[in-house]
Amino acid sequence: MAAKSQPNIPKAKSLDGVTNDRTASQGQWGRAWEVDWFSLASVIFLLLFAPFIVYYFIMACDQYSCALTGPVVDIVTGHARLSDIWAKTPPITRKAAQLYTLWVTFQVSSPCPGVGTQQVLLYTSLPDFCHKFLPGYVGGIQEGAVTPAGVVNKYQINGLQAWLLTHLLWFANAHLLSWFSPTIIFDNWIPLLWCANILGYAVSTFAMVKGYFFPTSARDCKFTGNFFYNYMMGIEFNPRIGKWFDFKLFFNGRPGIVAWTLINLSFAAKQRELHSHVTNAMVLVNVLQAIYVIDFFWNETWYLKTIDICHDHFGWYLGWGDCVWLPYLYTLQGLYLVYHPVQLSTPHAVGVLLLGLVGYYIFRVANHQKDLFRRTDGRCLIWGRKPKVIECSYTSADGQRHHSKLLVSGFWGVARHFNYVGDLMGSLAYCLACGGGHLLPYFYIIYMAILLTHRCLRDEHRCASKYGRDWERYTAAVPYRLLPGIF
Repeated sequence: MAAKSQPNIPKAKSLDGVTNDRTASQGQWGRAWEVDWFSLASVIFLLLFAPFIVYYFIMACDQYSCALTGPVVDIVTGHARLSDIWAKTPPITRKAAQLYTLWVTFQVSSPCPGVGTQQVLLYTSLPDFCHKFLPGYVGGIQEGAVTPAGVVNKYQINGLQAWLLTHLLWFANAHLLSWFSPTIIFDNWIPLLWCANILGYAVSTFAMVKGYFFPTSARDCKFTGNFFYNYMMGIEFNPRIGKWFDFKLFFNGRPGIVAWTLINLSFAAKQRELHSHVTNAMVLVNVLQAIYVIDFFWNETWYLKTIDICHDHFGWYLGWGDCVWLPYLYTLQGLYLVYHPVQLSTPHAVGVLLLGLVGYYIFRVANHQKDLFRRTDGRCLIWGRKPKVIECSYTSADGQRHHSKLLVSGFWGVARHFNYVGDLMGSLAYCLACGGGHLLPYFYIIYMAILLTHRCLRDEHRCASKYGRDWERYTAAVPYRLLPGIF
């Protein structure tokens, strides 16, 4: 997350409200150089069980109406065998394979900005136009943070445009063209799962092979000597094909996040088909999650400075996770509501809506404060006042001394990662929209709490190593990581 200072290049910023010169300290960037036994055990556990977890949740909905204990009880009591459950699981079909191939191909070749007259075979068809008429939206060609090897990659930011055109086609089909049923995603949900797994494993394996034999930037690669860790956490920092197709940006945003809202719409269509109406709970899930997705693409340029792009390498963790884990487990609330059409009371619905909106407000304003502080080098107002900062310094890999500022005003003075609180409030709102009948829709808030707590600790470990005593002064000024008075 550190950045290297270069003339006439804007400053980069860490997730903690840190503004620093664009200098990368090789000792602290990316994933680990060496693997301890706990990390290795965690990696092997996830490689073995994460695909099973996804299958179990989706199978429980398909065969047991989303009752997570149903399969276990049936097996323990002898009412079913594992082979019986597997036999009832829909296999991959030609229709699903064709549908998934068409979807991924459309997203790869969906609108992307070009450079002059140059056309990129993959990932480019039309120039981005949203930034030309949407006030405040930043799209087109943008620079990312400096890589550990000192490379400043350029990205083609067109996610919002791709999302808009994809959904315009979806609604045009639903109301005018009738090329396919709006329930097509739900109707092929499990066969599509196998397709997503194939892509996830294929791209992860390709990325590993590429890292060994033809990396985009050999100096940005990391090898631990452990096959399983390299496969899961990735070798290359920013694997690319050609000049513009960036694996991390593409798979983080598409096809999974573009599909997120389409999946929810398909679930809503299926609920209407089965129950003759769409419940207010389904509307809330669609609206609140759509706000998050649109925010992601509206701020896609800002996303280039986040932990996914600035710290993580591209391996199975991102490749398979973006293809399978994200679209299948982040949409569990909508899937649950197909089987259980919850109709919330008005106070309950209003409460869920307010929780989600307040959570989004905290999430967005906190990130805006951080971005404003970075862009202006602290010459701004936060909550109507000049921001308080802690001056600090660090030494880069080349031995040069650099200076940074740590923000301790606004939400960043409340807790060091208070933006995550907003994220968690939104996540809880999605789950509460499903009522209290089953545990399954609450998996998301449990997972997000674990994920964000881990990210919090991981980022702070890097910052403590980088800034030393200055980080101690910062934690003394802002003593809580996430929840004031608690953690």
